[in-house]
Amino acid sequence: MEASVIASWTLQNEIPIPEDVMPLLTPGEQPVAAFKTFRDSAVFTSKRLIVRDAQGLTGKKVEIYSLPYSAINMWSSENAGRLDFSSEIELWTRAGHIKIKLAKGADVRRIDSLIAWAVLGNA
Repeated sequence: MEASVIASWTLQNEIPIPEDVMPLLTPGEQPVAAFKTFRDSAVFTSKRLIVRDAQGLTGKKVEIYSLPYSAINMWSSENAGRLDFSSEIELWTRAGHIKIKLAKGADVRRIDSLIAWAVLGNA
């Protein structure tokens, strides 16, 4: 199934929940897991995926993406192979197609289970 990608992120290793995400949360929303991205972080909460993207030379300009789990229609996960070292998660949402690349330190099965928990069991 090929669709044009509206967003693409790369997740690296799992990290502690960043303190600066707390003001972004709504009442009753809880952070669940966080992953390092190239210049910032992606946080799975009890309601959505928040991706912070620091921009510019100093990184002071920050763009924040918020993807409610209710917007996810379908997803796929692909683990790294013997000769292909990259893993990825693809999300098909009401907004479009999102590709999440996983660096060597990211556990594709952990992220897949977080999405399943959020879309199927939590929301």
